[in-house]
Amino acid sequence: MSDLKNIIIAVSLTIAIILGWQFFYETPRMKLREQARQSQAVKKESAAKQKETQIGKSTNARSTFFADRDEAIKKSRASRIKISSPKLGGSISLVGARLDDLVLLKYKTTLDKDSDPVALFSPSKYKDAYFAEFGWTSDDQLELPTVNTLWKANKETLKANDNVVLSWESPRGLVFKIDISLDKDYMFTVTQTIKNQSSRTVDIKNYALINRIFVLDDKQSKISHEGGVGVFNNILKEVSYKDMETEKLVALDNNPSGSWFGFSDKYWLTAIIPQMGGKKFNARFQCAHNVGRNKFQIDYISENQTLEPGEVSKSSTNLFAGAKVLSLLDAYEQKYKISLFDRAIDFGWFYFITKPMFNALKYFYDLFGNFGVSILIVTIIVKLLLFPLGNKSYKSMNKMKTLQPEMTRIKALHADDKMKQNQAVMELYKKEKVSPLSGCLPMLIQIPIFFSLYKVLFISIEMRQAPFFGWIKDLSVPDPTSAFNLFGLLPISPPTFLMIGAWPIIMAITMFLQQSLSPEPADPMQAKVMKFLPLFFLFMFSSFPAGLVIYWAWSNTLSIAQQYGIKYLHKESKKA
Repeated sequence: MSDLKNIIIAVSLTIAIILGWQFFYETPRMKLREQARQSQAVKKESAAKQKETQIGKSTNARSTFFADRDEAIKKSRASRIKISSPKLGGSISLVGARLDDLVLLKYKTTLDKDSDPVALFSPSKYKDAYFAEFGWTSDDQLELPTVNTLWKANKETLKANDNVVLSWESPRGLVFKIDISLDKDYMFTVTQTIKNQSSRTVDIKNYALINRIFVLDDKQSKISHEGGVGVFNNILKEVSYKDMETEKLVALDNNPSGSWFGFSDKYWLTAIIPQMGGKKFNARFQCAHNVGRNKFQIDYISENQTLEPGEVSKSSTNLFAGAKVLSLLDAYEQKYKISLFDRAIDFGWFYFITKPMFNALKYFYDLFGNFGVSILIVTIIVKLLLFPLGNKSYKSMNKMKTLQPEMTRIKALHADDKMKQNQAVMELYKKEKVSPLSGCLPMLIQIPIFFSLYKVLFISIEMRQAPFFGWIKDLSVPDPTSAFNLFGLLPISPPTFLMIGAWPIIMAITMFLQQSLSPEPADPMQAKVMKFLPLFFLFMFSSFPAGLVIYWAWSNTLSIAQQYGIKYLHKESKKA
């Protein structure tokens, strides 16, 4: 009875601490954050008339920033080339030859029927600017195209499997051309050509950059990498936004063709892939603080080229801008000889496990058309593959559980002598031929495999906005129900920390049942703490994507069935 009373008190205290934390700390902090956001917005508005300095080779320009993306595009619609393909929409600005308006037509922002497609690139005058730019630079005093240059185009629309050519000629006889082609998916090929029609020798380099404004916050994922990413000389390099902000500049020089680099979000990727032939290029990850905003940029500069009068120079760069679909990245890796392009998806340390698991999930997803069903099937397959290890672990735990009464008796008998107590316990282990580590080691081997599956579910774009059954319309977001409004029966909206959905509750129940089948820790205090773990995980998992919670609950259920089976067979063998 006293144990029950202690548990009730502990649960009550836990809930009181959570409620108190939300009321006295989290709610005021959220209000302060909102006030700071509004204050920052006012500062940005007042700073809009100030001079904006771009990172890289872009010239200074006075800008007015627009809160609305469509408005920013509309201001320059007359000087734009339309992009029209099955997967991409948007436009290219003829002012500055920037690819600064790109939307992913196959992916919606929300589940609403009328939801807009995901916007990837946006103009520099938009508050969340994100664009790609291609140009030239020189140490000589040359008239080169700038961000204010108005290019001429040979077409009004860039379609899939087609190209458009932009051209501009300097007053002193340098002819510049940018040929932009697009395949049926997300790969642009940009060929930069310069012809020296002047009477003098010129030294010139070409460059490409991707520039974006990104606001750092606490919501950034800790499970998958977001920020600068690339492969240089067959070595993966990841640079977080925080690192870029701190270091200001990360330079990687003398990189061969096949190297690539860009910005990686959870589901989207923009990447520059220089095609340099036998030449090398220098790449940079950098950050600058302009007009109250962090502007991040990745860029490369080619080796110097010397052009005699009448000579022509060409250089080619691929630009990937789209969704991180593994099969597509693998195909591009082969086609364009891109080094480790699939690493744009953050498979983590256990790449050799996570990628095969992803392929298995994709296979069953294509077969059944339901990503949730695919999760259930792959979890079963993993459990079957690990059955020998799990079997050994559960057998050991069951044997340890049968020894629990005897161990309790030994501890009571030698309560005042720890040495004798330990000796007696070790003799018991030796007599019964059991090792306390025999149950742990198989579990330790399984941890990387289950962590890999967990990782794959988190990063899979196939899980984004994928429905399961019933109330789960999107496996990539938390369970939308809450026990505190009786799962929607009461017309109230609980605060975020009380959005404890049905699937997190199911997961906590399976965790409790699995825990009850395992032997309790020898330390009474540790045993009581372990009993509260399901409650702790209940609150923690309530904010996790529903797909991950379903996987965890299903994995626990299979483990319970396995433990019950082993327990039954153990009893039958004793009868025999």
